[in-house]
Amino acid sequence: MAAPDTDSGIVYRSDCPSRPILDQIADKWSMMVMAVLDRPRRFNDIKRRLEGVTQRVLTQTLRRLERNGMIRRRVLPTSPVGVEYSLTPLGESLRQPFGHLYGWTVSHSDEIRNCQESYDRQRGAEQS
Repeated sequence: MAAPDTDSGIVYRSDCPSRPILDQIADKWSMMVMAVLDRPRRFNDIKRRLEGVTQRVLTQTLRRLERNGMIRRRVLPTSPVGVEYSLTPLGESLRQPFGHLYGWTVSHSDEIRNCQESYDRQRGAEQS
């Protein structure tokens, strides 16, 4: 992470190398793919476990995770040829922090939903 620029108050610079990595691994589908890869899985098995993901988006997500070193793609010597995906050691190292984030999300979801509803009511009253 780039050093903070204390004169201007900038903490995270636009050229900070962490930004594109966070964008790529913290998106909804990447985190969900990594969550279902508790063991090696084939493409269609992953897709069945992720309600709402399209084939195109899943393909893009898997490629991005593979490029970032989070998952491994292995061609299986079957007929027809199959492909299996699994977490790399780097991807495994993200499971625990993601698990904490997911747990926090679940335990605070009611509180967050209440805040959203309160905000929406307040905004609605202001716009009336």
